[in-house]
Amino acid sequence: MELRALRYFVTVADELHFGRAAERLHIAQPAVSQQIARLERELGVRLLDRSPRRVRLTVAGQRVLDAARTTLAAAEQVQVAAGQVVTTVRIGTAAGLTARLERGIDALRERAPGFDVVLVDLPVEARLNALRHGELDLALTRGVHSVPGLTVLPTWTERLFAVVSQHHPAADRDAISLAELADHTLRLPARQHDPALHDAVAFALRETGLCPPAGRPAGTLQDTIVEVGSDPRSWTVLPADQAAEIRSTRVRSIAVEPAITIAGSIVVTADNASSAAECAVTAFRDHVAG
Repeated sequence: MELRALRYFVTVADELHFGRAAERLHIAQPAVSQQIARLERELGVRLLDRSPRRVRLTVAGQRVLDAARTTLAAAEQVQVAAGQVVTTVRIGTAAGLTARLERGIDALRERAPGFDVVLVDLPVEARLNALRHGELDLALTRGVHSVPGLTVLPTWTERLFAVVSQHHPAADRDAISLAELADHTLRLPARQHDPALHDAVAFALRETGLCPPAGRPAGTLQDTIVEVGSDPRSWTVLPADQAAEIRSTRVRSIAVEPAITIAGSIVVTADNASSAAECAVTAFRDHVAG
């Protein structure tokens, strides 16, 4: 029995979807299916019930899942005890962090030129679960202040920007006050896509004492940008790094005055809150940009 097969099984069990598991593992889906089938043959039990609509753990699969997690964690501890040099750093990330990632990785490589980086783009909850299960070494998050079983290390602060249609009266300005937007409809991406970021933005706006009318929640961030670009009477608000990555020519990003900010953090496992994690915090702080 190979550790690789156990790792594949744990990932499929987390996602309950072979395609998403393959994406997380950065391999082709048939390879995942083959490894799971081989593991089932070796164990003599069916681990997953598969149907065209969903994948579910069997009772035996749930028992094996618990044991597989324990085995993978133990294998990692053996590597640590043996003094194995870490050559790969797996970083959980999301859209809107490209510039910060580039600066941070460059800063880390100045300290340790020999390591490789694997970036894993996941929704925030999946990102944190992957960290818990040893599939990531650290994760970048916005708006996360505490997570059971994990250590949250405050790292950077981002200013919020208003995003408006190119036809909005303030589209050509460098800054705008929230009072000037108070009569326009605020559109935010649906909370389910990033609860921590959604709540952090909503809280920051409430703290200003202004309550702009809330429109129907949009779907994804991309949906929100498209809908705001089509309606000059609506707007949304995004962290600076995320706003900088908008490619649509139908919207404009404008600094909010007075400045409103949200926090960004490095998240690690509780037993990995060491000097290595502190190095990551130093690398991804705002001042790295020089």
